[in-house]
Formats: sequence, structure tokens, C-alpha cells
Amino acid sequence: MGKVKSHQKLPTQWNEREILREKGQFWTPSWVADAMVAYVSENTDLVFDPATGRGAFYQALLKLNKPKVSFFGTDVDPEVLEDEIYNRKNCFVEERDFIKNPPQRKFKAIVANPPYIRHHRIGEETKILLKQLSMSITGDTIDGRAGYHIYFLIQALNLLEQNGRLSFIMPADTCEGKFAKNLWKWISGKFCIEGVITFDEMATPFPNVDTNAMVFLIKNSKPIKTLYWVKANKAYSTDLFNFISSNFKQQKFETIEIIDRQLKEGISTGFSRPEQNHNGFKFHMNDFANVMRGIATGSNEFFFLTAQQVKELQIPKEFLKRAVGRTKDATESILTAKDVEELEKENRPTYLLSINGHDKFPEAISNYLKVGEEMGLPSRSLIQQRKPWYKMEKRAVPPLLFAYLGRRNTRFIKNEAGVLPLTGFLCVYPIYDDKEFIDNLWQALNHPDTMENLKLVGKSYGSGAIKVEPGNLNKLPIPEHIVALFNLKRPYKTADGQLEIFREPKTKYLTNEKKNGR
Repeated sequence: MGKVKSHQKLPTQWNEREILREKGQFWTPSWVADAMVAYVSENTDLVFDPATGRGAFYQALLKLNKPKVSFFGTDVDPEVLEDEIYNRKNCFVEERDFIKNPPQRKFKAIVANPPYIRHHRIGEETKILLKQLSMSITGDTIDGRAGYHIYFLIQALNLLEQNGRLSFIMPADTCEGKFAKNLWKWISGKFCIEGVITFDEMATPFPNVDTNAMVFLIKNSKPIKTLYWVKANKAYSTDLFNFISSNFKQQKFETIEIIDRQLKEGISTGFSRPEQNHNGFKFHMNDFANVMRGIATGSNEFFFLTAQQVKELQIPKEFLKRAVGRTKDATESILTAKDVEELEKENRPTYLLSINGHDKFPEAISNYLKVGEEMGLPSRSLIQQRKPWYKMEKRAVPPLLFAYLGRRNTRFIKNEAGVLPLTGFLCVYPIYDDKEFIDNLWQALNHPDTMENLKLVGKSYGSGAIKVEPGNLNKLPIPEHIVALFNLKRPYKTADGQLEIFREPKTKYLTNEKKNGR
């Protein structure tokens, strides 16, 4: 099957793509919009879209041929509201900020593709407003890593009439991000989640965009314990529309999979992934290794330096550690010292500024720290938690690295270079530190049968990329035959001399802070 043809021409220039990311405007393809509108347009005389854009959902409503159903749309971009499609009798659109100035009424039908704006692109004043919004509606604040689209969903649910229906197309982080637990506790306790639609990579609604899209079908009625979990395997098929427009009664289709799924399990697993039962796996990553994220500097441009910068700034070697920052700097499954030297020749940053344990600094360090203060680094959200502000996170050198976010190049890397990884990688610390065990574990983890299980614990994206958080990677199932093939089970003697199958993880590779009981 070939790639999905994009319905939206994406800019190729960096500055134009940045503008697109700032606005978060990714248009919904017709075959998805048709299905979403089919869900909300039952038993209503008005469909509301709070981020109407180019009118994909209004076009879908027109196709349904329901002359008694009107359309109301809002958007912050006046340009899109000038499209000819909106010049119809049963259509009203207005320039309005749905978050800051929502309509003062409720709706029976709400459908939207909200602006996908990530949290780091949201200004501090707006973040304060969003926290207040969440508190006023849900009774709780949402973690600061929630994107703008999350608050669109909260606001829309708050404006949904009793027995009204809502359909939102959102990225997978909606139910898998750091903020998701509290969000879905509120949603599942107050609303009926009737269905969740996911998409195969070859049916992604947003080709060439690193987002794994999902559609949530939610009704403002008594919560129920099960839902329809749907996976669309072919783009532009009518099967999805036919299933939803039949009120979920028609069940046999060629291009979609339909599963009756337990709500509690779906929330726990993450709706983007199929129903999981890890009970069939005897072994997991945490039986053989401990996982931690890479070092978060808070400002790579200041703390992560090239050899040329080190030379120009005259930074002494005792204040530096070799490091690697991005997966594109470690393209193979083994990272060697020679590879790092090649990165240095290419003027890639390979030195991490590490001032920990020093009370007095040479003049070069003092001068550079003044530069950081002038840049406002001490007031940055992550850095301001440190005492002093330039103190760097500590990690032992991990024998293995996990490149957890890459386009079809997710892999475990043997760290022969002995570098410290930044947040582009996860640190994998085997429970045994001898070369044989490390090599065997590395091969076992990279085996196709193990790599296949990453989809059980990771979050996939539209481009085929996958992201796995440290806690989830610890849960990675390792097939029993792979454990046996690479001899990962080692007998050892307990204190009383009893021979056990394999030992529990040790804590040799904990950070110095944890070793010291802090």
C-alpha cells in the first residue's frame, strides 16, 4: 500500500513551517470529517465548530443534506472565515477566541479539529489563563505540558448540552501525556465515551506530520464501562462513515477494525494502542535493566557546547563531560569514540558543561556564567529549580542508549563512546555490568521480536515514529525465547546459599544524588 496523499499542502521552508506550528492549523480530510459530523448531527438543529478553519466540517454537514440543521463556526483567523463556502443561509461564522471568549450558551452538537499548539509555544500569561480555565471547569489544574488543544476539549465539553454529542480529532498525547491521568479521570467520571477512532500509519489523516491522530466520540450522558475502539486501515474509505452513521450497529467492514473495549483498560493502556494484556509475558525490561531519561539541561544552547566553543571560551576539561544530544548524531546501533570525534569535526556539540562539585571557578567559568545570567537562564522554569542554577543533573554513563523518537529508526545503541545522553535518548543500565551480559542484552533488545513489543508500551506517530517514556520502557515485554536465546537469566546464590533463577535488579547505576539518599 502506498503512502496517503496529503490533502493539505505543507510548507517546505522552515520559517513557513514555524508559522504553521504557531497557528496549529492542520486541516481535516473529508473522509474523517464526514464520519465525525455524522456522529454529532443526530437530533440537533445546530452544529458548532469552535475552530472552523477552512470549513471541513461544514462541508461534511452540507453533504449530509440536512437543510434543517444550521452551522455555527468560530475562529481566531479572519482570513479563513472569508472563504466562499461560508456564504450560505444556514451558516454563521465569526471571529472569536474560543478559549478567552467562548459563546455564552450550550450546544447539542460540537465538532472540531482544535489548533495543535504544543505547550512550549504557549506564552506564560496564556498558561496562567489556561490553568484558571481548567480549575474552574474540572476542579483541578492540568500539567503544564498540556498543549492548547487540551483546553479546547475541556472548554467544549463544558459547553455540551445534556445528551449532546461531541467529536474531536486530537493527537495521541490527549490520553497519553503527563497530564492525561487527571484529564481522563474528569472526562470518564462525567461523560459517556462512546467511541475512539485510531488510524493505521497508512491511513493517517495528517500525512507528513509527526502526530498520531485520534477521534474521540463523547456524549454528555451517564458514563458507561465500555466503548467502541475503531482502527481505520485505509484512507478515504466510506466504512468509517457507514459505521458511525448506523449508530454503531453495522459491524462488518473491510477497512476498519471494531473492538468492544473496557474503558478502564483503554485509559490505562492509552487509546492509541490496541487492547493490551501483558499477562502472557513472563519477562520485562525491568527484570534485566533500569531505565532513566537522559539529562535535561534546560538550555542546550548554553550548556551543550562544540569543541570550537570550548576552545574559544577556554573552558577547562574538568568542567566538561562528553555527551550526545540528538538521535541524528547516533545513526547506528553502536556509538564509538571515533563517531564522537567525527561529530566534533562537523562542529556538532559534544561537550556538556558540568560544574557540579566546584566551589571556586576560574575566570573563564565565572565569565561564562555571567553570560548565562544575562540570557535570563536562572529564571527559566526548569533551571530555576536548581540550586545553584547552573547545577547539572547527574547520570552515570549508561552502557546502552535508547533512541526513543525517530522516524523508523528506533533502536538500542551500545554506548562504546562512554558519553552521557541528553533527553533525545533514554539511559539503559543493565543489572550486570560485565561485557558479555551487556552485549547479550543489547542484542536481545534489538531483536525484531522484542522491537515489535515497543508498540505495546510506546506512543506512535503519523510518520511511523514511536516514543516510549522511561516508566513504560521498563515495562517492555521481552519474549521468553529471546531471554533464553541470549542467556539473560543468570543463576546466583542468595545469602543463605539457595540457587535462584535470576537476580533482582541492582542499583549500581543510580545517580549520585539517589546514592546519597537525597
